[in-house]
Amino acid sequence: MARGSTILVADDDKAIRTVLEHALTRAGYEVMVTSNATTLWKWAVDGLGDLVITDVIMPDENGLDLIPRILKVRPNLRIIVMSAQTTLMTAVKAAERGAFEYLPKPFDINELLAVVGRALEASSKAKKPKKGDGEEDLPLIGRSPAMQDIYRTIARLMQTDLSVIITGESGTGKELVARALHDFGKRRNKPFVAVNMAAIPRDLIESELFGHEKGAFTGALRRSQGRFEQAQGGTLFLDEIGDMPPEAQTRLLRVLQEGEYTTVGGRAPIKTNVRIIAATHRDLKQLIRQGRFREDLFFRLNVAPLRLPPLRERTEDVPELVQHFLSEAAEEGLPWKTISNAAMDRLKQHSWPGNVRELENMIKRMAALVAEDEISSKVIEVEFAENPMTKDDGNSGGLSHSVEMHLKSYFDAHNNSLPAAGLYDRVLREVERPLIALTLEATNGNQIKASDILGVNRNTLRKKIRELDIPIIKNGGK
Repeated sequence: MARGSTILVADDDKAIRTVLEHALTRAGYEVMVTSNATTLWKWAVDGLGDLVITDVIMPDENGLDLIPRILKVRPNLRIIVMSAQTTLMTAVKAAERGAFEYLPKPFDINELLAVVGRALEASSKAKKPKKGDGEEDLPLIGRSPAMQDIYRTIARLMQTDLSVIITGESGTGKELVARALHDFGKRRNKPFVAVNMAAIPRDLIESELFGHEKGAFTGALRRSQGRFEQAQGGTLFLDEIGDMPPEAQTRLLRVLQEGEYTTVGGRAPIKTNVRIIAATHRDLKQLIRQGRFREDLFFRLNVAPLRLPPLRERTEDVPELVQHFLSEAAEEGLPWKTISNAAMDRLKQHSWPGNVRELENMIKRMAALVAEDEISSKVIEVEFAENPMTKDDGNSGGLSHSVEMHLKSYFDAHNNSLPAAGLYDRVLREVERPLIALTLEATNGNQIKASDILGVNRNTLRKKIRELDIPIIKNGGK
């Protein structure tokens, strides 16, 4: 939608209306002008116009107050706000109410026409019908072999009640997968309740999950529903299950075994009918070996394991993800942006330690802040340089990648003289010694703190210190 579109203009200044009408008409648009908010509101409700340009101060209503009302009935209609009140608060209020762009008066006509073009393009993209057989309704994006495997697994699990553990690094979209399993499954008409184990104080997790009775503990002034009760008949998503404390693990195991639970402070068992989907970025098998996660609970939950690949393992999906996030940004009222081929290539080279979430945040940040219509490779390099948490050499894959490169160098250098046996223990020893030594150094020799940080038993840590001949720092705890 571009030339031939109808633009609604509202401004109580006749001179401004005349200038806008002439400029927009010369640019090939149909123009309807009014001096008041009442007429503008009527036109919008009647479905007229493809874009609105409105002043803030009008005789009958503030233009900023009209924006939310228009967007409620015409969510895809883009609104450009003009104002002689050139203050930060005016710009902020315009953005908060959903304006596509804010232009202070006096404005440059060429700048206005450029904003009009972007707004109409964003509106057109937002109105495009879904493709094909509804595949765009799915919350996951990507056509790489890795994602195709995920799609096939989800399709097989949708109509079942099997417990699922979704594993993957932070930012890979574990909750999106859980929602897909629910929204396209047989429990779709029942609640989907998500709870993040890592975000709840350990002493409150049991109350959060199972609810509590009035007077069950100090501060329990009334009976409170738990997440199991809220999710009855639907799906309970337990995110970061690896952070669940042992006592809560025991109660959860009983629920899975018996199909019932009691509230904190309660006695009567409550029958439950929920599907459990769990997720974690941790290695649960390692936690089991450390005695921090129940093996029997793991087997109850891990009926259908599903691993989400990090973005660095499916970089062929980056272009599709980028276009999706640019479209989302435009639908949210941000300026429509394109991206150069060189910039896209640079994004594909990045390791994305924050995965899809990091990519989404970066694209939307650039859509909001980059002045040019096209995102260039120079802009990408500046973005990486100014955000050191995402900065890399284009090939890094984190600690695992660094270890892989070190081992590759070792194998290349010793290809004809590798040890006959014991290489596994030798490599582990070389990794363990600096890890434990540096942890002890960071805790000033406090072995209790070090064992907590490392996630190993204190006696195991002492044994490792002796075996690896690690110097004991004397000024810390034992």
